[in-house]
Parts: sequence; C-alpha cells; structure tokens
Amino acid sequence: MTAPEPETVKSGSGAVVFRRPARFVKGVVDLAGLPDAEMTEVAMAGRSNVGKSSLINALTGTRNLARTSNTPGRTQEINFFDLDGHGYMVDLPGYGYAKESKTKVAAWNVLIRDYLRGRPTLMRVFLLIDARHGLKPNDEEIMKLLDQSAVNYQIVLTKTDKIKPGEREAVAEQTTARTRAFAACHPVVLATSSEKRWGLEAVRDAVAAALKPA
Repeated sequence: MTAPEPETVKSGSGAVVFRRPARFVKGVVDLAGLPDAEMTEVAMAGRSNVGKSSLINALTGTRNLARTSNTPGRTQEINFFDLDGHGYMVDLPGYGYAKESKTKVAAWNVLIRDYLRGRPTLMRVFLLIDARHGLKPNDEEIMKLLDQSAVNYQIVLTKTDKIKPGEREAVAEQTTARTRAFAACHPVVLATSSEKRWGLEAVRDAVAAALKPA
C-alpha cells in the first residue's frame, strides 16, 4: 500500500453520492428513535477522539455537519445524515474513554452494540483507527461483535499526517495482517487524513459501493 496523496479532483461513484451537501436527519438515544429502514446505510465507528466527526465533515465537504471537539466522547447520540437520497451515513458515539460518568458511557456502548447487531439496512461499518496508535483491545471487541453479527466492516486509518511516511506503510501493513483473523472484515485498509484531505476519494467510493443494495 502506498502513502495517501492529497485529493485533487473527485471522481468515481463516490462523486455522485457526495455531489450535493449531506443533510442532518436526526439524532437518537435509543433504538425506538431510529428512522424507518427505508434506505441503506453505512456507519462510522471508532474510539473516542479518533476523528470521526472530522472525517465526516471532510467527506461531505461540510465544515460543521458533524460537531468536532478535542474532548473525547463529544458525540452522544447516533446521528443520521442523508446523502442526497442515496442512503444514510451514521455517526456512532465513540466507544472507550469519554468525559462522562461510567453509567452514561456504559449506556452509549450498549446502544452502539444493539444498533450494530440489529439494523437490517446497515450495509457496512467503517471502523476508524488512529494511525498513531493502531488497533486496541476495544477495537477488536467491536470487530468480534461485527463478525458474530455478520456485519461487513472496513478499517479506515485516520490522522496519517501525524506520523512519518515510513510509519504509515508499517501501520497499514500491520493493521492489514491483524485483520485477516476477522471473517467479516474487508481486506482493504483505507488510509486518510482529514486535515490534509488524503484518501477521501477512496472512502467516498467505498461508501457508494456499500450503499448499493445487493
């Protein structure tokens, strides 16, 4: 895998899905509040402060669509965004550390797991991993849950601009090797930087491909 390059011109199927601005639909705090399963959807998941909101904003070209913060655990709901009628992009609360009570964090984690297990229109989960830290035990817990639930998922490395070029290659190779043990994991690891706009086109194309019903 080569190091990601800055994006220049959007092309491919992802350009169609992301051609118009995404629209916030709703945020839900329990499964009863989920929107009707009328469109396919993809979900963005990851540890707290992995850069989900920044990546969503970069992918959609909308600065404040998803709220960004240096405070882990800022996203406290399952947020649904409509990609111009092509499907939903879903922003899940970050798992792991958050500046909230243990009871509240536990409730978020239960909500995430229940959503991942039971959403029939969920086509793929994009599991974001901070390139500086690699896969952690709580990432692998989610991966095992997705395997057990037969939910397709794909690893997206974030913040690759924060490490040296040689380290990018090593992290990508190490991550790819570790994911081979997980049955439902997509074999291609994507590398991104929201700040430098690296790898966005590849993620857009992957989102577009996943949203198409089988």
